[in-house]
Amino acid sequence: MARLLYPDIGDCRALIVDPNPTSRSILAAMLRDMGVGEVAQTGKVADARRQLEHRSFDVVLCDYHFDHAAMSGQDLLDDLRRAQLLPYSTVFVMVTGEASYARVAEAAEAALDSYLLKPHTATALEQRLLQARHRKKVLGEIFAAIEAGEFAAAAQLCRARFEQRGEYWLYAARIGAELLLREGDHAAARTLYEAVQDTRALPWAKLGIARVELESGQTHRACRTLESLISEQPSYADAYDVMGRAQLERGEVEAALDTYRNASRLTPGSVTRLQKQGMLAFYAGQRAEAIDSLERAVRVGISSKMFDCESLVLLALLQFDQRDHRAFMRTHANLALAVERRPDSARLRRFLRTADVFKALLQRHVADALGAARELAGEIRAEDFDFEAASNLLAAVARLSSTEIELPDREDWVAKVALRFCVSRAATDMLCLAVQPDASLEAVVRQTHQGITGMAEQAMTHSVSGSPEAAVKALMVRGRETLNAKLIDMAGLVLQRHAGRIATSSDLGEMIGDLRQRYCSKGMQVALGAGAGRAAGGLALRS
Repeated sequence: MARLLYPDIGDCRALIVDPNPTSRSILAAMLRDMGVGEVAQTGKVADARRQLEHRSFDVVLCDYHFDHAAMSGQDLLDDLRRAQLLPYSTVFVMVTGEASYARVAEAAEAALDSYLLKPHTATALEQRLLQARHRKKVLGEIFAAIEAGEFAAAAQLCRARFEQRGEYWLYAARIGAELLLREGDHAAARTLYEAVQDTRALPWAKLGIARVELESGQTHRACRTLESLISEQPSYADAYDVMGRAQLERGEVEAALDTYRNASRLTPGSVTRLQKQGMLAFYAGQRAEAIDSLERAVRVGISSKMFDCESLVLLALLQFDQRDHRAFMRTHANLALAVERRPDSARLRRFLRTADVFKALLQRHVADALGAARELAGEIRAEDFDFEAASNLLAAVARLSSTEIELPDREDWVAKVALRFCVSRAATDMLCLAVQPDASLEAVVRQTHQGITGMAEQAMTHSVSGSPEAAVKALMVRGRETLNAKLIDMAGLVLQRHAGRIATSSDLGEMIGDLRQRYCSKGMQVALGAGAGRAAGGLALRS
């Protein structure tokens, strides 16, 4: 049978994740009897995550239940899946007892390769691995297209298999819908999700419909779909991820925080969910909760690739507020180490510079603190200065203002940030939360948002009076001055609507396209760390 698994099974690498040493030994012996060349073992989820982040394995056998551990085997798989840290070639098999069989079987249908029910035999294990390898082979053409970056071709292959109800058509439908959603073809993605939902009422299909609604701007409709899904499947953690994102885009910070609290309770070992809960608690002014969640995230996953150092920045701000010198210096050291490991990352260097402001204040080096703050403010118009950097800068300015240090440029800095990033009510509300509790700075943000709205309305009067070209040019001029993505995007929409009446539409389109590419991706969405850009609740396109 060994030859059927892999022609080169002697080169195969396997990882066993099981808290029971006896079980690990039995599984290792079974794999070696099949001819597997290298078998690694660990009894801890955290160790397994580190190994899977830094090495590739052909087979992973993971137990579902770990006593006295925050994470289950399913939590480990979900985290790896969201962070896209498992290659398609890896076969992931969950080993489970009767008590957790139902949950594992449901998960297997959605994202697992297979599951193995205890007590198991060598023959049962071999059959499961054969089945998993067979699916990899059947869908190999699709996986190869994805790994080559040919997403449109891969989506077409998925749709063809779905329409013909070919082998593994359900799995192909899910991959195809994910690809279509990534490519922005919302209608086609929804068609696939709805077809699956009509055929078999699966939670991931309904979640996919909600994601399509969210991506296409139907936020309220997405929330209704998610409320229905969560009422039907209250333990489906991915649904909470998407709901939190939808609530945040509606500016409902408190509701989003409560959603991520629920997600963290369901998966207490999830680094990404702990971080999102901590970040939202920070903006909601729940300082004790923010510190608790962020410190737990540091303990659970600072060595993980899933850990986002934005958590350290917010933790440093909170520790400065408490004048907890020892904890602050520990956090600052962690940021310095992250920069040392990735010296080319402008994002990490900006994080460390933010923390430098407060390190200098704690050490009473006022000139150094002001110098670091001015350096950060000097980057407001940089292309890679995003909403996250803007929020961190405003939080730093607000804390500097609370000291006795003279900061004559503070309102000018806040106004420049607001001009660029007040692109929606939700974004404006988040910037106001960043400067709390400084009411004067919040007023600057609100007034600037009103100014942006006024600029847009004034430019649109040209279109109403019959001169859409003048409207496009006015919006472009204001967009270039402020770098505000809302104004730039409006210019593009007006041009698209009236292109036939504008002689210079081609040239204007190129200029707007350049501005969109450089600035719109940095200012149109409120995000929670680097991981927020990933499709919450989606099937990771592993490669």
